[in-house]
Amino acid sequence: MSERFDFTGDELAPAYRAAVDAIEAGDLVVLPTDTVYGIAADAFKADAVQRLLDAKGRGRDMPPPVLISVVESLDALATDVPEAGRKLCEKFWPGPLTVICHAQGSLMWDLGETQGTVALRVPDHENTRELLSRTGPLAVSSANLSGQPAALDVYDAEAQLLDSVAVYLDGGVATGGQPSTIVDLTGDVPHIVRIGAMSVQQIREVVPEATTDLEPDEKPQDEQPQDEKPADETVQDEKPADEPTEAPADEPTEAPVEASKEKIDDQPGDEKTADVRPAD
Repeated sequence: MSERFDFTGDELAPAYRAAVDAIEAGDLVVLPTDTVYGIAADAFKADAVQRLLDAKGRGRDMPPPVLISVVESLDALATDVPEAGRKLCEKFWPGPLTVICHAQGSLMWDLGETQGTVALRVPDHENTRELLSRTGPLAVSSANLSGQPAALDVYDAEAQLLDSVAVYLDGGVATGGQPSTIVDLTGDVPHIVRIGAMSVQQIREVVPEATTDLEPDEKPQDEQPQDEKPADETVQDEKPADEPTEAPADEPTEAPVEASKEKIDDQPGDEKTADVRPAD
């Protein structure tokens, strides 16, 4: 039987106590983040992580990200973090940035088919960070059934996940509404694999060398051939009069974001990439 607790205001003691007890027992907790609602399990209990995946109806090929309470926990869970990656974390944590790192080899956990990586984030939600400081790192995926929209309030999460979750923490409507942006730090340069609440421009203001496959290549104006005509000009002498002029192609629209290196589920994380395999 699930329980629901108010996770706002000053009377938080019963909510914290129930959530900590559930996590320690290997049960699941739904909690608010700065992006969307998440479903959480103890990252170091393999059966709890499997219970999380089963509740969502997804496989081990889409491991969940891990939420931590402070930036300083980065080196406890990840290794070989490049300086550019540290700059991003120091600038945007807490916040809607998830980073994929090489996981510390000594960690006794099983998040799924991660290929030795872990996706980490510090959420910008004060009460949830306080809970994380009491429970330790939590595997957290978006609080929804696989294929359904991420829950923006506790009632939507409860309607989808039902009694698979022991404790629901009601923090009101999630104000972010977008998943986190995911940056892969396992290569030579940071690579943006999902554009979410943070834009490519924001990432590049801190790390100009960051790459991505998710934005169209734009040719600088000064590199265009001299004889290239502006788009709004028509050249009457280049087509016979009776031949219809071809209409300009539609502006490309942004495709659904799919990470290029692995499948990740963040919302707070539902996230996806290819050779990396954590979750948002």
